[in-house]
Amino acid sequence: MFQSYDGLCGIGELAERAGVSVKTVRFYSDSGLLPEASRSAGGHRRYGPDSLERLRMIRSLRAMDLPVPAVRRVLDEEDAAGRAGSALEDAVAGQLRALGSQLRALRWREAALRSVQECPAAERAARLRLIGAVTAPPSTAPLARFWRGWLPPRMPARAVSAFLDAAVPQPPEDPEPAHVLAFARLCAMVSRPCDGDEPTQPHAHKAAGARASAVLYAGLAEAYDLAGAEMRQGREPYPGEALDGFVDAYASARNTADTPDFRRTLARQLATDPRIDRYWELTAELVSPLSGRPEPTPGSAHDWLLAALGSRPGTTLPA
Repeated sequence: MFQSYDGLCGIGELAERAGVSVKTVRFYSDSGLLPEASRSAGGHRRYGPDSLERLRMIRSLRAMDLPVPAVRRVLDEEDAAGRAGSALEDAVAGQLRALGSQLRALRWREAALRSVQECPAAERAARLRLIGAVTAPPSTAPLARFWRGWLPPRMPARAVSAFLDAAVPQPPEDPEPAHVLAFARLCAMVSRPCDGDEPTQPHAHKAAGARASAVLYAGLAEAYDLAGAEMRQGREPYPGEALDGFVDAYASARNTADTPDFRRTLARQLATDPRIDRYWELTAELVSPLSGRPEPTPGSAHDWLLAALGSRPGTTLPA
């Protein structure tokens, strides 16, 4: 309670009690966050006994970098319900998301700067241009656009999303310089204009319609998961459940049976299909630990299955 004849206080006393400047109190008042109880005969602002607690609440919210509109929503809800509720919860959650994004950007920038710093002096300018083209935090949109252009047309949206989940690597939350470099090289690879030396789409794309493409890629995703599990165990390629699912995906998409002749034909076709080895090599660099066994990718799983089918080894593009 303010020690004045009318229980109110002036802007100077309120500012002093709250530990803020008069300018700050005036700003909150002019913003509508801190209502005045009245004005004196001389036009000076007067504040009621609840103003000090309200001002402290405003300061706490602003200390968390909540914007003025969010602070107003919290205060309005408190005025209406007598306590802070969902508006405060939403505001805090939003700030946590924003802070998380800022921290990811800072970690990415730090790793990017270290990548430039650690490379040979003669390569630093080129390294800086390569890495500087990537946003912080990094966006996978260029990779998704690349695959959307590569996939068969008119594939169902669900099938496209499932494939993108597998084919588009997510940058690490706490990247090392090698991760930043691999991701920058990936983005540069998929963003450069195509020319006559670029691989064309696999033959399977040309033969399958929208429905058959969805069947094919759904089956391939399951086969890659099974092959990836075998690869994590360190097993060499061999005929088994993963290969059966791999072949069945192609057979089902083409409405034919899985026979020895079909497998021989499929092996010959896949051995000559276009390859984008570099994409999968960079993906493996991005998603694998810096030491230890590489993490399987759709490309390396496809390679494992091709070897099991009897084709030549090598990282290939899913056909």
